[in-house]
Amino acid sequence: MVLRLHDSLRRETRELRPSHPDGIFRFYNCGPTVYAPAHIGNFRTFVVNDVIRRLLELEFGPARVRHVRNLTDVDDRTITQSRKEGRPLAEITRHWTAIFHEDCAALNLLRPHAEPTATGYIREQVSMIEVLMEKGHAYRAADGSVYFRLATFPEYGRLSRIQERELQVTNAVADADHKDSVSDFALWKAYKPEEDGTVQWPGPRTAAAGRPGWHIECSAMSKALLGDTIDLHTGGVDLLFPHHENEIAQSECCNGVPFARHWYHSEHLLVDGTTMSKSKGNYHTLRDLVAKGHEAMAVRYALLMGHPRKQLNFTLDSLHAAASALRTLRAARAAIPGAGGTVDVSAPVLAALADDLNFPGALGALFTALKASAPAELNAAGFDRALFALGLDLAARAPAVAVPAAVTALAERRWAAKQARDFAAADALRAELAAAGWTMLDRKDGWSLEPVRK
Repeated sequence: MVLRLHDSLRRETRELRPSHPDGIFRFYNCGPTVYAPAHIGNFRTFVVNDVIRRLLELEFGPARVRHVRNLTDVDDRTITQSRKEGRPLAEITRHWTAIFHEDCAALNLLRPHAEPTATGYIREQVSMIEVLMEKGHAYRAADGSVYFRLATFPEYGRLSRIQERELQVTNAVADADHKDSVSDFALWKAYKPEEDGTVQWPGPRTAAAGRPGWHIECSAMSKALLGDTIDLHTGGVDLLFPHHENEIAQSECCNGVPFARHWYHSEHLLVDGTTMSKSKGNYHTLRDLVAKGHEAMAVRYALLMGHPRKQLNFTLDSLHAAASALRTLRAARAAIPGAGGTVDVSAPVLAALADDLNFPGALGALFTALKASAPAELNAAGFDRALFALGLDLAARAPAVAVPAAVTALAERRWAAKQARDFAAADALRAELAAAGWTMLDRKDGWSLEPVRK
């Protein structure tokens, strides 16, 4: 297997290979901001990264892959949440970090080899900013903040293809923000008591006390843990600009060498055909879905049902289809006797995954192979290898949600009324179910019940 991924920078599919003499493949992906639960759109990206990690381990061996994923535990959002709740910043971020780790475990994500926090790498960020200032790429503003001088990096925008004219506004606006140019971005933010509360650190030389800007943390942590040049940097398409553009600028100006040899970005997740938001009522976290009786592994499977570089529409129907597919896989694995036969279902699965992460092709190849072979013909090790690559843990189950017999009876009566086209009776029975705390979901092949979220 040779893993080939689309390169967002070069706009072509390229083979992944370690570039350092030690033969270790260096892989960085942007992690969450820990001020609230990650939603399933966030986890689509993390699942994609997890499959990449698994494929790299299958190709190079676990000992030759070094994976880093950061945690943003200080920025505007974490500080705002801390002040809103009246609790220390560290207490807020520890809580949401623990929730994130629980969700990652439920989705069977491999732990990164290192998971640095922004607050744990303040010294490295300050040092990097000082180098940029010494080289003339950064400057101290009137309020004591430090900004990156974008004019010193002519190659800015090559990743996102953003044009210089899109970055420019009037000088008046730029001056109001203490910047020489509006296109410059913050490396260090001077302390503001009314906004930052008690959150501050000593700044770079000549700068005021304060806190790092958002973008510098990834550059500093990547440099400290993986070196000046990494083999692969990934993230969601929403990070392509400005975050990843800024990472390139500050890293390459500081280190004097290319920052990342390969960039990969996964697309947005839609829910019911539109963007996800709480106001639309289509905002899902993993815990919300599990509380309604869905298993986390079905969520992972549903997130694998579309190509990562295309928008994926997540629906409850797709989640039910994912649960059905898992039942089929569990039955197939249980039917393989001992080591099984000679048919290795992993071959077509890995071939599809190695071809720019063709998730639908991989799942299709897996089920095609299952249909074409008797259980005794399937090789157990090959079956398990395919499941490892996809990250599907068939032993993981969500705790069953007990449905009272009376509620099931109501649902059966409503289904019968709907089939008889007695819609008035069906609506009345749905109202009874809602009053009892249950939502009935209709599908083409039947129905299911979910407890109403409190």
